[in-house]
Amino acid sequence: MAAAVWTDRGRWTLRRILIGFRSNHTALKPSYDALIIGGGHNGLVAAAYLQKGGVKTAVLERRHVLGGAAVSEEIFPGFHFSRCSYLLSLLRPHICRELELKKHGLKVYMREPHSFTPMLEEGMKGAPPRSLTLGSDLAKNQDEIGKFSPKDAKAYPEFLAHLEKLASAIHPLLDSPPVDIRGVTAGSLRKRLAAAKTLMPVVKCGLKLGGNIPDFYEIITAPIMKVLSQWFDSEPLRATLATDGVIGAMTSPSNPGSGYVLLHHVMGELEKEKGAWGYVEGGMGGVSQAIAKAAQSYGVDVFTEKDVGQILVDSDGATKGVALKDGTEIHSKVVLSNATPYVTFKNLTPKGALSEEFIKAIDQIDYTSPVTKINVAVDKLPNFLASPTPDDKPGPHHQCSIHLNCENVDILEAAYKEAKNGRPSARPMLEMTIPSVLDPTLAPSGCHVVSLFTQFTPYHIEGKEWSEQDREAFADTVFDWVEQYAPGFKTSVVGRDTLSPPDLERIFGLTGGNIFHGSMSLDQLYLARPLPSLSDYRSPLKGLYLCGSGCHPGGGVMGSPGWNAALTVISDLKHRRKM
Repeated sequence: MAAAVWTDRGRWTLRRILIGFRSNHTALKPSYDALIIGGGHNGLVAAAYLQKGGVKTAVLERRHVLGGAAVSEEIFPGFHFSRCSYLLSLLRPHICRELELKKHGLKVYMREPHSFTPMLEEGMKGAPPRSLTLGSDLAKNQDEIGKFSPKDAKAYPEFLAHLEKLASAIHPLLDSPPVDIRGVTAGSLRKRLAAAKTLMPVVKCGLKLGGNIPDFYEIITAPIMKVLSQWFDSEPLRATLATDGVIGAMTSPSNPGSGYVLLHHVMGELEKEKGAWGYVEGGMGGVSQAIAKAAQSYGVDVFTEKDVGQILVDSDGATKGVALKDGTEIHSKVVLSNATPYVTFKNLTPKGALSEEFIKAIDQIDYTSPVTKINVAVDKLPNFLASPTPDDKPGPHHQCSIHLNCENVDILEAAYKEAKNGRPSARPMLEMTIPSVLDPTLAPSGCHVVSLFTQFTPYHIEGKEWSEQDREAFADTVFDWVEQYAPGFKTSVVGRDTLSPPDLERIFGLTGGNIFHGSMSLDQLYLARPLPSLSDYRSPLKGLYLCGSGCHPGGGVMGSPGWNAALTVISDLKHRRKM
């Protein structure tokens, strides 16, 4: 790692960051069966399964470090951050098992409890302010909720069972491509019968839902507040649960469709625990490195600092490889893009290779993002007024997702409205995590890394680009709010890394700064993700496929888009050989 230069407390000037996976020693060959653009987790999963299927594959990552958004970086000397993505849950269990990711170094720290929502209020008779802590112990959860509403505490177990029933019914859809509508409705009888197999996951989903189909329809179409208000009365509980309905999305709890985002975040599974989220040892780059090592063990060639400039297309309109920005051409039978659909078709595909109608449709995909990520190095553990701990010792609540400015739904609504009007929220919704409480590899002894996932911030501030002053001002606002919940936080800061939506786009290739590679709205899910004509991972260009989070089942479901895309490619290549 090249040196970082200390300037003053809370600021570092970085010369270079070099951490984590490095390219293998194999030289880049002039041709492969398949090329993957982007070394994020979905691209790496696609590569591993392609290679297992006998398709010689190479991964080309433009940055110096693998992982895409699931990346670990040493931003300040001795402090290792999950710089973008920061929690693990939706990595599909069958991928973890089949690629033997634990054997290749994946280690996960489970969190207990799961969430902590402190209040900003005066404590009664010298007692600390109240807080709401939720975890896997149902009885403890009911005790916590009972502090605010005995009625809600009684309803909570039934609510969890209801959500689990709906979420488990969707699982067959996550691990399979969307229904092949064109195949089912056109072509020969043989082709129709083959395409009819794609209906089976939908049938399984419907059978599992049974009489709950109306409830499922409601939760994917209704505002999350409509759903939560049917179950609960207490503001802290409703606001805490509502955060999962808006996290990463430019929407409010009162907007239709926010219910699905909640369901999306409870579908996960970690170490066989439903709905659990955990920290990866060494940061989220540990996931990407484990997948890369698995892929390499099968024979995949993985390269960093190979920036693809253009996808090569022959005179017949078929993909024939890629050209790097340094002019190097690599030929291949197929190309899989782990970039967003916008980057793939607007930046990497030659102009004129696609119809104007198709490009117009690509331009209409919604990439709006509300997220600014702030990575903070501190020399002391935050100490919360609502749950103080002595001698800087971590308490159970330090392990989990700490929700600040989330004790009232009106706070979330106001923050959203400000961003919609082009201004960063004056009282932003904050999700704080401190993974170094469980993972000692992340920070020097006595110090910690703090992740602040903040909402709501616009891509442009009242029509103008973000300036360095804007970044600093917003970070100052965030720190002022954290200080109210945990006095002393600001003086503990030794470095901060503020990533606005344009920064997330520039550094990680996330169009619009959107962490999901496109909004998880109803018009951009399943058969319509990213477009109705692109839902089967195939593009209009023969041999060009999408394999990233912009495809079904969407961002956050780690590995599933890459897995589905790889199986689609293998099937197509087998069909070609038979012709």
